Amino acid sequence: MNVLAATDLDRTLIYSTKASQLGGQKPPVVCVEVHDGKQASFMTEAAAQAIVPLAAACTLVPVTTRVPAQFERVTLPGPAPKYAIAGNGGMLYVDGVLDRTWSAAVAGELARGFPLADVWEQAGHVCRPEWTVKLRNAAELFCYAVVHPNRLPEGFVSDLSGWAAERGWRISLQGRKLYWVPDALTKSAAVAEIARRADADLVLAAGDSLLDTDLLLAADLGIHPRHGELYDTGWSAPNVIQTTAAGVCAGEQIIAWFAATVAKFSGGDGAR
Repeated sequence: MNVLAATDLDRTLIYSTKASQLGGQKPPVVCVEVHDGKQASFMTEAAAQAIVPLAAACTLVPVTTRVPAQFERVTLPGPAPKYAIAGNGGMLYVDGVLDRTWSAAVAGELARGFPLADVWEQAGHVCRPEWTVKLRNAAELFCYAVVHPNRLPEGFVSDLSGWAAERGWRISLQGRKLYWVPDALTKSAAVAEIARRADADLVLAAGDSLLDTDLLLAADLGIHPRHGELYDTGWSAPNVIQTTAAGVCAGEQIIAWFAATVAKFSGGDGAR
């Protein structure tokens, strides 16, 4: 059986120093991202060792909201994945090369929705300097602000979510990043395209944020960590389980769950 395992990166598979400590545990870790000469993201040593045979046993697809320059800083252990997704589904990589046909199709779909320029204007209006570090346009797909979460006014995210929903957009607060993302831009659509190309019989998924709900619901089976937006809001679905650990140890459990599930549906030996 050909299994596809699609996994979000930040706070699901890989963790910043601060996010690593969410569960209060401090296992040995390895660096998987360097930014400006500094180690930026990590996974446990056990996870780093386990991901290599996992990638050999299934089609492992990193799926991230990061734009290319941010995504390309991450180097997971083992061979580079054949497929990868960036820009919350707006960009699809095949053997490390951006699929321009997919990007054009996504751009055409987004052009029919509420304009990013108008969302950008609203974001600039509501993101006050008291709680905003910077505001960024993400490759003309969506926008986000880096904020001080503890300084946001009460009800701020809820009010933003209502404004966005009326216009076919959604809001997600992940750590210090506050995202505005169009409903038409989804990780699940890009994963479905890869599943078609890879002729996958079973799709597994992992994610931690509200931007991962479509990915998890579209998969045959899914898992989310015991932290993040999904955990904090009490989100659940019949096909999705939750890790028992939080922080970087949750990433280790997610890889173990992927491996066990691939082995189960591949006759017990993990072979495709």
